[in-house]
Amino acid sequence: MTQKKLKNIALIIKKKILLSKKKFKKKPFDHVCIDNILPNELAEACSNKFPKINNQIWDFKNVDNIEIKHRSIWKSEFDIPERIIDVVRILNSSIILKSLESIFKIRKILPDPYFMGGGLNISEKGGMLDTHIDGNYNDQTGLNRRLNCIIYLTKSWKRQYGGQLGLYNRDGTKLIKLIEPKFNRLFIFNTNDYSYHGIPNAINFPKNNPRKSLILYYYTKDNRKNSEIIIKKPHSALWVKKNYKDHKNKINRKYY
Repeated sequence: MTQKKLKNIALIIKKKILLSKKKFKKKPFDHVCIDNILPNELAEACSNKFPKINNQIWDFKNVDNIEIKHRSIWKSEFDIPERIIDVVRILNSSIILKSLESIFKIRKILPDPYFMGGGLNISEKGGMLDTHIDGNYNDQTGLNRRLNCIIYLTKSWKRQYGGQLGLYNRDGTKLIKLIEPKFNRLFIFNTNDYSYHGIPNAINFPKNNPRKSLILYYYTKDNRKNSEIIIKKPHSALWVKKNYKDHKNKINRKYY
């Protein structure tokens, strides 16, 4: 895709994001949901280019029956499939970053060229993701994680498939809202020590149409607001079923 076309798409998405201020919600934590975020041709191309489950790019996780999914391992943008890289470039552009700054009121947002935790996710029938908060710190850049950005890429989603993303109260014990993983839907939320989320029930997607998403994280040099912090030191994802600890039964982790 040409630079001009990519920029034009970025400007269209910027407009959609800025217009979404009317849809911006603060409960249970700051978030916004925008349907048909990509031009249909690009969304279809991304879904078609999405690697199959038997592709060697996937890192399969099945940890303590709380996280069952496949996740891509990208070391740089050169590992990203065609057409999907176009979307990543758009979402990581200054055009989009500035629009996110505007609606989330977070200054000086930066993307992550190392894709620590970001990338593609795919889950088959039985996949799950327990209620948790995300990690707060990027070892490669020394930056603080602030926003979680998801684009859903499973076509023809049906409610009986499950896979809705649950948003929870401040200790992760009460489900407040469900976000349906509709095709070409963008969901962005403020990720902090209170933004508990997860997939509350094992998914039931058909074998030939698994749950697919693109996830990117955004960071700042500045710390999170004090009202968003419980744990000051770097931590990984902390899980409700693990008594608010990570996969290693720890709260803090080593960092570099």
